[in-house]
Amino acid sequence: MFTDYAKITIKSGNGGDGAVTFRREKYVAAGGPDGGDGGRGGSIYFRVDPNANTLVDFRYTKKFKAENGENGSGGHKYGKSGQDLYINVPIGTIIKDAETGKIVADLSHEGQEELVLKGGRGGKGNSHFATATRQVPRFAQAGEDGEEKEIILELKLLADVGLLGFPNVGKSTFLSIVTDAKPKIANYHFTTIEPNLGVVKTEHGDSFVIADIPGIIEGASEGIGLGIQFLRHVERTRLLLHVIDVSGVEGRNPVQDFYTINEELKNYSEKLSKRKQIIVANKIDIMQDETGYKELEALAKKEGLEIYKISGATGEGITKLLDRVVEVLKTLPKEELVEVEERVLYTLEEDENQFTVRKENDEFIIEGKAINRLMGRINIDDNESMYYFQKSLKNLGIEDELKRQGIKEGDIVKVLNWTFEWYE
Repeated sequence: MFTDYAKITIKSGNGGDGAVTFRREKYVAAGGPDGGDGGRGGSIYFRVDPNANTLVDFRYTKKFKAENGENGSGGHKYGKSGQDLYINVPIGTIIKDAETGKIVADLSHEGQEELVLKGGRGGKGNSHFATATRQVPRFAQAGEDGEEKEIILELKLLADVGLLGFPNVGKSTFLSIVTDAKPKIANYHFTTIEPNLGVVKTEHGDSFVIADIPGIIEGASEGIGLGIQFLRHVERTRLLLHVIDVSGVEGRNPVQDFYTINEELKNYSEKLSKRKQIIVANKIDIMQDETGYKELEALAKKEGLEIYKISGATGEGITKLLDRVVEVLKTLPKEELVEVEERVLYTLEEDENQFTVRKENDEFIIEGKAINRLMGRINIDDNESMYYFQKSLKNLGIEDELKRQGIKEGDIVKVLNWTFEWYE
């Protein structure tokens, strides 16, 4: 199992402010309020990209911000809403709140889209606050601020590609060349004792996860050595690159090696033996003669398999092979990449209406998203706006909480950077 991980910051767009304007026309002595509403801020969505395999791109771009809404204007003109931002991730991506560790979204289905952060609501223009007794409201709502969150993207996936083959055929060297993985490499058998994984990023921007499966020997399917454990790793890949030494230096028979490994796969799992496979003829730079390769090439034709000649030491043929791997992966289903487990989701809106009231140094301090959002709508220099504020404190339940904590007339209440005296 390989966990690709990225931590990023996302911010939804701010809502535009409502306008404080009044109708002014020729021959109209006292026009009424006509301030338009501000536009909604852009929201942030995450969606499954069928062509993405890793989170490698998020290592370079760490902050994502949706567009702000525009302010309202006179003549009841609404501000333009901010454009929503869609962020593409691979299937199987889990999104967590970095602060709480709770899962926000689980993108495990093709075509899935999830709203993660809503844009701030646009503020209402002063035309909304006109009443029979308040005909000239000189206040409007400010737009709500967008929300900023640090989130974790976690992609628990099984390698797209597994490197299969006998020990010491050059799998680790190949992996070290095509990825940033640093496997232990030496000229002896069983250098690799556990799967090494890395992310391949091609010249064309495609990426996929590749695993160097530890060397399988004859009898692996019967549990010889660590055979069963290794075969489980092979079982969890979508495409197998069967690396075979064609140099002849160790006196190996490439055709026999092919059949031995595939027999172990078949003994372990019939399904595994039918997994898509590409033959990789390695070590061509030290090939003593072409006899072994020619025989392997004839076998590939007989079995209907593709074969590519490469040198892990010099890099010859590797680019061509990787390009082909990308093409093949696009044709293979990804269902096996998704780990099935029960996950409890929560939304980042769950605490939007929360507030806290605490007493500190004879002051009652009100904090939380609910009060922050309310203060964005208040003009503290306008009496009518303050009346609206007091009414909102009651509606949100803040007034009841203050009374429960023993507030009395004359006590000081602090909201953000503003303090006021409490009166009944």
